[in-house]
Amino acid sequence: MAHEVRGVIASAKGAPVSLVTVVVPDPGPGEALVTVQACGVCHTDLHYREGGIGADFPYLLGHEAAGIVEAVGPDVTGLAPGDFVILNWRAVCGQCRACLRGRPWYCFATHNAAQHMTLTDGTRLSAALGIGAFAEKTLVAAGQCTKVNPAIKAEVAGLLGCGVMAGLGAALNTAGVGRGDSVAVIGCGGVGNGAILGAALAGARTIIGVDVDDRKLEWARGFGATHTVNSRSADPVEQVRELTEGNGADVVIEAVGRPETYKQAFYARDLAGTVVLVGVPTPEMELDLPLLDVFGRGGSLKSSWYGDCLPTRDFPMLVDLHLQGRLPLERFVSETIALDAVEEAFAKMSRGEVLRSVVVL
Repeated sequence: MAHEVRGVIASAKGAPVSLVTVVVPDPGPGEALVTVQACGVCHTDLHYREGGIGADFPYLLGHEAAGIVEAVGPDVTGLAPGDFVILNWRAVCGQCRACLRGRPWYCFATHNAAQHMTLTDGTRLSAALGIGAFAEKTLVAAGQCTKVNPAIKAEVAGLLGCGVMAGLGAALNTAGVGRGDSVAVIGCGGVGNGAILGAALAGARTIIGVDVDDRKLEWARGFGATHTVNSRSADPVEQVRELTEGNGADVVIEAVGRPETYKQAFYARDLAGTVVLVGVPTPEMELDLPLLDVFGRGGSLKSSWYGDCLPTRDFPMLVDLHLQGRLPLERFVSETIALDAVEEAFAKMSRGEVLRSVVVL
């Protein structure tokens, strides 16, 4: 039996989102029906609305979510109705060459639910990142559900489904920040502050937050930045070098996704240091760097997709750290909102007024 629920869709490029009735089918083989309890308003959802990711409108937005499994389809094991889960957008296959080499976070065949959610007139919806969680219920692949300790609040847990995990993972998994390292993070929104928190958790000695907004720099200090640089009033490359004995940082994490800030990251790192790109660029962006500089400065240039996380490994561990008081995820939640307030949340995010608005259902 199909379920009719309220959901938020982007119907056309650049158009305001709308709250509509969404038809969600019962789960088929390998699928799970999830009652959504909370979903963060992520910049990726705005990218979908603006046509920056694709043109397969209408989109059912929302992906940074947590909730309760309501039903599972045939052949689903390890997941049952009543389980509290964080939704993830990379359900690994277990069979591709990356999985078989023991690197499932690079899985080349991640998958989503086979069935599609629709409007009441039968119009097929494209679920954002294969999730579509700005809705009272959503249909996902069972592998997109990661069970965690239900003692955590849903509005906090859901943040690990995308932005905060991307930042934490960029520092902990991709960059491998270690004790005593110097780290600079360019862009101090939700992802960047996740990286700052990850660097602090790893024991970095110097953590430099770089942004153009003093409000975001204040947030960065709250997550563990030892120094901050407003790049509107100072050259961030010179400032990072000055704060690292003239050398540059061991690790620079770029959390903006623009060519100009990537160049800043490249030149702000120490020789043989590491640059990690976790900010998401748009398709038309191009990078121009002297190849001799790439060769001569050595080190590593990496990209971090979803923080190179493995949800089954990382989500339960990070939830436990939060419940122990060692990972202050609640500081990312600027406000909780109703399902009909997503458009205004996009505006607040664009103005830099919030780290995360979280829809609570």
